[in-house]
Amino acid sequence: MTNLNDIISTFSIEEQQQFISYLEKKNKRSDAKNIELFKLLAKNEYDSKSLCIKLYKSDKKDAYHALRKRLYQSMIDFIANANLKEENSIDMQIIKYILASRTFLTHKHYKVAYKVLDKAEKIATEHHLFAMLNEIYHTKIQYAYANPQVDIDSLIDKFKNNQKNNYLEDQLNIVYAKIRQTLNDITYKGDVVDFETLLNDTLKAHNININDSMSFKSLYQLMTIVSISAFVSKNYLKTEPFLIHTYKTIQAHKNKDKQLFYHIQVLYMIANTLFRNKKFNDSLSYLNQMHELMSSRQKKHHKTFALKYNLLLALNYNYSNLQGKAIETLESIVRQKHQDAESLLDINLSLVMFYIQSGDHKKAHQSFSKFYHTDKYYETKAGKEWVVKKNLIEIILHIELQNINLVDSRLLSFKRHHFEYLKSINQQRVITYLSFVEEYYKAPEKVGSLSFFNKVQNAFEWLSAEQEDIFVMSYYAWLKSKMENTPLYITTLNLIKEAQIVN
Repeated sequence: MTNLNDIISTFSIEEQQQFISYLEKKNKRSDAKNIELFKLLAKNEYDSKSLCIKLYKSDKKDAYHALRKRLYQSMIDFIANANLKEENSIDMQIIKYILASRTFLTHKHYKVAYKVLDKAEKIATEHHLFAMLNEIYHTKIQYAYANPQVDIDSLIDKFKNNQKNNYLEDQLNIVYAKIRQTLNDITYKGDVVDFETLLNDTLKAHNININDSMSFKSLYQLMTIVSISAFVSKNYLKTEPFLIHTYKTIQAHKNKDKQLFYHIQVLYMIANTLFRNKKFNDSLSYLNQMHELMSSRQKKHHKTFALKYNLLLALNYNYSNLQGKAIETLESIVRQKHQDAESLLDINLSLVMFYIQSGDHKKAHQSFSKFYHTDKYYETKAGKEWVVKKNLIEIILHIELQNINLVDSRLLSFKRHHFEYLKSINQQRVITYLSFVEEYYKAPEKVGSLSFFNKVQNAFEWLSAEQEDIFVMSYYAWLKSKMENTPLYITTLNLIKEAQIVN
């Protein structure tokens, strides 16, 4: 059965009202139940049987399913019509020009036809609409014999150059799909992949030259591919200049306002990269731009990006010595219902981390207790890396709470379920880190000694402060705070400041 609730969840409050008005105009019978069903579904409080009883006062399954089908079709028509009006006005204008020109051509009004095609070509070129340009050039070449003013060789060159751009866009779309699929396999299935080699080989196999002319969508896809590479390699410094430079290219595109969804995604990618590189003021600047776009067009995309925006905002606050503001930001949204389950899980886990850093272990435990599903369940929702982080945080939390029996069982479980995976992805240092956590747990009096400090220093292959992952630094900060007997949050901020001085 089609999940109508999933479709309704994409509607803003205003769009819900517009859809109800749309149904009111469409309904020919006064006893139509589609509006009532829509309002009940929007509440998201009833199962199918309860909805059927509310609507028909009895279990009329056939009538109920027929009503659902009609409502589904109405929603599809409404969404399609709205998008045609909003997003594709340029495309529709070009299509009209092409159709009109072909009518003129069949009636041998060649000069008029070519003037119309010239207008269509100008608009399509400005907006990098290569498929549309292909139709325009095809039509111009077909009737070039009838218009002596046409330079057919120049027209054929334009046609061939456009074909190259169109091919590039198609190939990049294929690469994008392959890379996203690989990321899913890494994140959710725990596959071990040499990602950088795969990325380079895939780009080479599809003849992608990033210096070629690209559409807005292609630039977005390329930025996404590069961001995925940074996510897998944890080398955000390497990708930051490319993302910012490419965004400047996007800003010159005339259709950047048309592609609002992609534009917001791009700003989020840059803001996230800058955060991971500990450049919090710059990250907040891009987040402000992101929020402005989320608020435009009657908040069309606000709901879609709200969780991601607020989480990144809170993370920037937290590492900018504004922890109270960070906690307040997440506490205000943590109980919201949302289709973005992965972001909700990230928000909950980040809030636990904030509480631990602030020393409020009771609140941290209350928040952590909401993770009552199995690790297998969370792997499907947020991936293996997220589960590893969750389990590490749980061990640290139980040590702080002095839950001795739970610490032992969680340590054993972590070794059993994650050590082989961590070795396979060359994350030996997580295993090493956990061994020091276990040493502290078993003999806390030893961690302040010089011998323990030297042991820690010699155990890791240290990255430079500016390159080290901010979340890895946060885990290390907990151990460092125990070694130096300093508050965890202050220790964390001092580590971050060292990296910012280098930057």
